[in-house]
Amino acid sequence: MSEQIGKQSLRFSDPPYIVSSSSVVGTKEGEGPLGKLFDVIGEDDTFGSDNWEAAESALQKKAMELVIDKAGICPEDIRYLFAGDLLGQSVASSFALQSFGIPLFGLYGACSTAGLALSLAAMTVSAGYADLAAAVTSSHFASAEKQFRFPLEYANQRPLSTTWTVTGSGAFLLAGKRKLEELTGRNSPEKIYVEDQSEPAGTQWTREYRVKISGVTTGKILDYGVRDSMNMGAAMAPAAKDVIEAHLKDFGRSAGDYDKIITGDLGGIGREILIDLLREKNIDIAGNHTDCGLEIFDNEKQGTGSGGSGCGCSAVTLSAHFLPMLRSGKLKRILFVPTGALLSKISFNEGENVPGIAHAVVLESDRE
Repeated sequence: MSEQIGKQSLRFSDPPYIVSSSSVVGTKEGEGPLGKLFDVIGEDDTFGSDNWEAAESALQKKAMELVIDKAGICPEDIRYLFAGDLLGQSVASSFALQSFGIPLFGLYGACSTAGLALSLAAMTVSAGYADLAAAVTSSHFASAEKQFRFPLEYANQRPLSTTWTVTGSGAFLLAGKRKLEELTGRNSPEKIYVEDQSEPAGTQWTREYRVKISGVTTGKILDYGVRDSMNMGAAMAPAAKDVIEAHLKDFGRSAGDYDKIITGDLGGIGREILIDLLREKNIDIAGNHTDCGLEIFDNEKQGTGSGGSGCGCSAVTLSAHFLPMLRSGKLKRILFVPTGALLSKISFNEGENVPGIAHAVVLESDRE
């Protein structure tokens, strides 16, 4: 069951838990600050495929296989699958997931799709409509450039405001508490490793915490008149500001009630805009905000412009970096806010603005 609170939010009285997650990335992501944390790093970005679109399907299929294997289940145990990507008609997901034979809800929220998929999977499990539900998203630098900007063969110059589409796929398996205990057992803590810049590499904790999704806030489409497809951070920041403001109001919380507020794809420029927009509302997140697009790349060393973006950006960063910190108890509660720019090559070529959307997901550590 769940409780409607405020105008846009749900609080789960019977929250779903993340049973397992996976992260599959490309070579550039593997060379970044989080490289040692990902489950799989491709030997090259083709993933054994003949074209970029097939490569994206291959990495998404691998992420789905991993999340199933980690949970020790079969594909047919999963009631519903929520999935999406950036390609036209979500073909990366269609070709990646058809072999699993799982009832599918195909989604499109641009780069916010990880938040959209997790929200809907959590609602479904909490309401009792599924014992197990999975959420998976993907993106690929080359397939996104080909669709939205310029084919790689053009070797065009990229402005510093541009974000670099992450080649990666993240998958998550959600279950209610009873099903989780059936799958994992109450007395079998697992050793995990968490690495970040503030801790010695390889720091080890015993896995004492489970991670639950305790609530969600669904975002609105916001259009601030941005038309520059090379500055997605500016297009998405207003939507992130709107959903964070709505979430804090609905839940009666302040920014300080979260160890981290984590946006998905704003990059450096979008982050600055978001902080300024929220300060206008007397909300200060500067001290506990980070962005997955800034975590996954070293922009100066790797030449990624303003940071990372894409459906895979927030998904793989959550799976590989932030979930282990929640499981260890290093983080107690985070607000995960993937952000998306709702454009297509058709809307761009017709001179339309680039609206944005964002969705907020509350993840918490739970000892029980």
